[in-house]
Parts: sequence; structure tokens; C-alpha cells
Amino acid sequence: MRRRAISILVWLAIVCLATPAWAQYGARRMSDPATGETYHVEIGGYFWDPSPDIQITSQALTRDALGTPIDFVTDLGIEKTKFRQLKMVLRPGRKHRLRFEYTPITYEAVGNLKTNIVFNGIRYPVTFPVTTELKWKAYRFAYEYDFLYYDRGFVGVVFDAKYTDVQATLSNVLDTEFVRARAPIPTIGAIGRAYVAPNISITGELSGLGSGGLFGEDYRAHYIDFDLYGTVNFNDHIGAQMGYRSFNVFYHLKRDEGNLDLKGLYFGAALRF
Repeated sequence: MRRRAISILVWLAIVCLATPAWAQYGARRMSDPATGETYHVEIGGYFWDPSPDIQITSQALTRDALGTPIDFVTDLGIEKTKFRQLKMVLRPGRKHRLRFEYTPITYEAVGNLKTNIVFNGIRYPVTFPVTTELKWKAYRFAYEYDFLYYDRGFVGVVFDAKYTDVQATLSNVLDTEFVRARAPIPTIGAIGRAYVAPNISITGELSGLGSGGLFGEDYRAHYIDFDLYGTVNFNDHIGAQMGYRSFNVFYHLKRDEGNLDLKGLYFGAALRF
């Protein structure tokens, strides 16, 4: 009986001593982040080649001078142009990311109108060529929390503020007019990433929000942003990306209204440390 009790005590001691070691070994086995997921700072540069779909209406200060809905592709002749993008991520914790994006967009065109238009109270006739310049600066400030996080993927929620600064200028030999709209648009979205190989991932993100008539019919806006891309990480510090990006901005600010829609492929690289 005594020998049996001593044997039980010995086995219990072995189990108690071995449990922490096995726990540490198991933790090491379970903590195996995919390539490129151990960074604290990420900086990415990209080239985006979207197809534009842009309409703007600008009314003069007097309500009787109605503006013409202007299609910047069919009416003014702007063409598909490649743009640069800057993305930065600060990652203070495994599940937390602070993100910043900047996309400067510029379209320029010179051509003859197919019909007379009224822009900001000024009539532009078909008899004179029109020079068009559209500058669109898109900023994004975001916080991401990955509530489900694994070594081979995650699912998270994104809270961000998108700031849009759009200026359109039309000029001919007689007149030059411009309209500018600036507005912050808070949005919420979701993001998910899955690794199909230890160094290859696919990421999808969708965010957006609209104010509707919350601030009255004179102030309405919405923003919808969709991003789907694949990443090949050569090591923990360098990765190449290719994806499809689409975002749509609509605003109605008193007498001005615009609908700006860009979608297309992009590619670039990310540096992490």
C-alpha cells in the first residue's frame, strides 16, 4: 500500500514538473506567425490605374442660375490616368493597427464641348475649347482592431475618417471658374486576411458610411471603399502586392453636387520593420 502511494506521488511530481515545460513547448509550437506578420511599422508605395466616372454640378450663388450636370469623361474628355498612393501602418500591438493613406489624383484635359454647359454660373459655349483640371486629394486616417487573430489570418473591424478635398476648374478664352468641396466622412468597415501559403496572403476590406439627410437636405454625403489584394512576402521585411481598389464619393453641399467613382487595378511594394 505504501509502495503504491509512493508511486502515485512520484508520478504526480513528474506530471507537475513536466506540465510547464510542455506548456512552453506548446506555446512555441502554436506561435508561428506567417511571414511578414511580425512588423511594427509598414510603409507601402503603389501605382493605381483606375477608370474614372465623375459627374459634378456647380450652381452659382443665386438659385436661379442652375448648374449643368457635367460628365468629366464624356463632356470634358478626361482620360484614364495612373496615380501614386502612399500607405502607412503603425502596429503597437498584435491586434491593433493605426493606418494612414494619401492618394493625390489629378486629371487634365483640353477639348471642345459637345453641348453648352453652365458651371458655377458661367456659360461655356461649344464655340471655344475648354481646359479642364480636376484635383482630388483623398486622405484616410483609420484604427483597426483584429478581434480574431491567428498565425495564418485575422478578421477585424476598422474605424476611420476619410477626408476628401476636390477642386474642379474650367477655363476658356473668356472665363475661368472653379468649385471646391472639402469634407471629412467618418466610416466603419471590416477587414479579413487569410494565408494560402506561409508567405502568400489574400486580404479583403470594405468600409463606408453615409450621412443621408441627417444634417438636412443641403448636406448629404457617402463614401464606399472596397479593396481586395494579394501579397507575396519575400521575407519579414519586404513584400509585393497587387489588387483591385474601388471607391465612390458622393457629396451634396448646398448648391454643389458631385459623384466621383474610381475603380481599377494597382500594384506596389511594402517595407516593414
